[in-house]
Amino acid sequence: MSVIIGLVNPKSPTNVGAVMRAAGCYQASEVRYSGERFDKAAKFQTDTQNINKTIPLVGTEDLLGSLTEDMKIVCVELVVGATPLPDFVHPEKAIYIFGPEDNSIPKKIVKQADEVVYVPTIGCMNLAATTNVLLYDRLAKSAQEINHDELIKSSRDKNNHLKV
Repeated sequence: MSVIIGLVNPKSPTNVGAVMRAAGCYQASEVRYSGERFDKAAKFQTDTQNINKTIPLVGTEDLLGSLTEDMKIVCVELVVGATPLPDFVHPEKAIYIFGPEDNSIPKKIVKQADEVVYVPTIGCMNLAATTNVLLYDRLAKSAQEINHDELIKSSRDKNNHLKV
């Protein structure tokens, strides 16, 4: 399984930090971003789990560069004709492309996409929230075996020892 998150010219360093946290929680292999806005504000990013030490955060001019042939391109955008996320079957290997919060994914990227999906909400979510929902949906639909008690123990805060 290989999951890459691609961010088109992300606007907010806070959201990039939250995307990094989501990438860590859901075991993405890489986060890529294009554009110049994040580089200018990177010192303000809020990766509170220091995920960037285990998952690469890579600035690039070409989000789709150096992908393997079996990597599917999935754009996540509020666009007429997109597949609703509840109906979407996630590919084993995918790069999920998210547009900037104040614009859309460029048409040249959408034209290369294998699929365009959207999260059916009233109004739009921010970048970090959308990333979390998409990655959770991927996990929920997977056939991955999970030892839930061990996952809880390894994931919770050191001050949380609550049992049900």
